[in-house]
Amino acid sequence: MDQHIGTATGTTASDMAARAPRRMSRLPRRVYPFRVLGMGLAGIASAVVLYERQAGWPTWGWMLVIALAWPQLAWLRSRRSRDPHRTEVGNLLMDSALAGSLAALLHFNLLPSVLVLTLATVDKISTGLPRLWLRSLPWMLGGLLITSLATGFAAAPHTSMAVIVACLPMMILHTIGVALASQDLVQQIRGKNRQLDLLSRIDGLTGVTSRRHWQQQAEALLAEARVHGRAALLMIDIDRFKDINDHVGHAAGDEILRALGEILLQLQARPGLAGRYGGDEFALVVPDVDHAAAAALAERLRATVAVRTAGGPGPEATISIGLAMVDTAHRSLRDWIEAADAALYRAKGAGRNCVETSPG
Repeated sequence: MDQHIGTATGTTASDMAARAPRRMSRLPRRVYPFRVLGMGLAGIASAVVLYERQAGWPTWGWMLVIALAWPQLAWLRSRRSRDPHRTEVGNLLMDSALAGSLAALLHFNLLPSVLVLTLATVDKISTGLPRLWLRSLPWMLGGLLITSLATGFAAAPHTSMAVIVACLPMMILHTIGVALASQDLVQQIRGKNRQLDLLSRIDGLTGVTSRRHWQQQAEALLAEARVHGRAALLMIDIDRFKDINDHVGHAAGDEILRALGEILLQLQARPGLAGRYGGDEFALVVPDVDHAAAAALAERLRATVAVRTAGGPGPEATISIGLAMVDTAHRSLRDWIEAADAALYRAKGAGRNCVETSPG
């Protein structure tokens, strides 16, 4: 029977769009070995049933087509298709039709028939394709009815010990295959969840922490600073950034954002303290400093950005910085940010490319 198929998700929306065709084209390759295994094991049990019944060669021939020829034909159909994913979905539906046909071909011998029909349905569920198992039921019923018409609706449900033994590989190996495929999917999901968690915490363009995660880090440091010591908050804004985008281009603006992000990552005392607050505005929390040290760091940051962009591939850029030391009046992170923002606005009003400190 066809087996478990998991689809991977990409790290960004653009990556997901780019990888989707390749991911779908891999679907037939992932299904093929499980189809060969499942159909082959079903063929073993079916062969014992047909041998006991002394079936004629047309019955044997159709069973061999289902068990041996169909997996190869399905593989060729998907490989030669312009839309392998869609073709493979059709193959999966045909699997169910052939499972129904095989049950009728076995004259509904109880154990192998129940196994074949159940495992074919379970396999559709395992693909993860929405409602595929429901869509497969009419195909299964159709295969069962067509073959039953050919056999005169013959029924011989008794299952001998030999047939029971022949069904054991199908039960055991199929179960192990499902477990292994499920384990692989779980590992993929865990990996993708880790990637998504990283994406939620890191700004993709600049490499600094995203706003939401930065706020969490800043809240924690603010609580520490109230108990154990001092801390400074720098709100940083790129001067006339809109003019740079309008006159030089957004690619040049992105280069400036990346350069500022790299500098902030080098200056932060520990991961997560430098963040992109929004657009061209950044924030940096500096723990365990007094005002003089914080002002010196802010001035070093301002000068470094000016020198770095002057010698870089993009246009020259300057930054304005508002500095606010943590204060007992700051009841929340919002109060601290507002104090630094007020200092930033004064730096803008003072002609930009400078550092201003909150009077608090």
